[in-house]
Amino acid sequence: MRLKRNIESVFVRALFVFFAMGVSLVCITGCSENKAEEQAKNEIILPVYRVDTATAVITKDFLGTIEGKVNVEIRAQVEGLLDEIFVDEGDFVQKGQKLFRINPLAYQELLNNAIAKENVEKARLANALIELERIKPLVEHEVISTVRLRKAESDYEVAKASLTQASAAVASARINLDFATITAPVSGYIGRIPKRVGNLVSGRDSEPITVLTDVNEVYVYFSLSESDFYYFVNNRDNSAGNGQRDSLKTSTFLSNVTLVLANGTVYPHTGMVDAVAGQVNRNTGSVSVRATFPNKDNILRSGNTGTLKMQETHPGVILIPQEATTELQDKIFVTRLDEEQKAVRQSVKISGAVNNLYIVNEGLKQGDMIIVEGFDKISEGTRVTPLFKDDIVTDRNGAASRLLSRVEPTL
Repeated sequence: MRLKRNIESVFVRALFVFFAMGVSLVCITGCSENKAEEQAKNEIILPVYRVDTATAVITKDFLGTIEGKVNVEIRAQVEGLLDEIFVDEGDFVQKGQKLFRINPLAYQELLNNAIAKENVEKARLANALIELERIKPLVEHEVISTVRLRKAESDYEVAKASLTQASAAVASARINLDFATITAPVSGYIGRIPKRVGNLVSGRDSEPITVLTDVNEVYVYFSLSESDFYYFVNNRDNSAGNGQRDSLKTSTFLSNVTLVLANGTVYPHTGMVDAVAGQVNRNTGSVSVRATFPNKDNILRSGNTGTLKMQETHPGVILIPQEATTELQDKIFVTRLDEEQKAVRQSVKISGAVNNLYIVNEGLKQGDMIIVEGFDKISEGTRVTPLFKDDIVTDRNGAASRLLSRVEPTL
């Protein structure tokens, strides 16, 4: 009887132990599952960008004014009525070609008068020479005094000087007569002609008869800010070897100057900066610069405007996608992953932009990971599983997968 009671007691104890172990196992399993679920809730998969260095090429735009390499104002050098116009507006003329003619009658008469006076002086010189030759033998034979000889010699010199003066007047009158016909000093295109036949023209006119422009090569004038000018100078200095300052025409910085025309098209020929003003404009703080472009197709004209594009190259800089940034109170932030892959808000300083990328000066270093998308849905300290190139993301319902590529700094 006692043995039977002992067996029953042992059996009850065993059942109690097994029950306690089962309850503990259930609690442990439930707690582990709850902890895993809580950790899964705090963890999220987001696309990230691994910070790296690259070469940034920044293109800057400058508004420019186009002028012909030769831009000549055609003005009258003598006064008179415009008698004939040999060209039309927009015509291309060669050097020496006739353009206008001022009525030459008045200047022809002045020339005739000067020639007549010159002939008179030639006759007087001949008479003075005859008189001098007549007196010389008389003085040698002491028929007359030497005073008469000196006077004859003086009269001859006066007659010779008068002839020289008259000849100069003839040359001046002939020049004025030639000025009555206006010719092209250079080859180029005729501009607007405000004067018409019968109008009085003079060298004192406020506006020229026309403007002749040689546009085989054109100048584009634009202005650089002081900061851009310093970059321009440093780039030119660094491109020289052996400490020598490189010339303007051999700098690689200057070989990529392009021009966008007013209609938005890119001019097919590249230009080169070949002149920089020696002073900074105190009112605007800018430096005047000139670029030269070939114009063999005669597309460009004086007075046109265009946008000049110049490139600045910044090697070894940190580039990040603009979509990975947020702006708050004039500051720019990114969401960075720390060593434990937890989200941390990081302030960065930006020095420029290239397409859809920012150039970062401070706040990030090579190898840092920043979140590209979804950073606005997480809080600081959230653990993030980074998603790089070739990682596959599948929706909860097992739908078709999509491939998310890593953002690369493409210039």
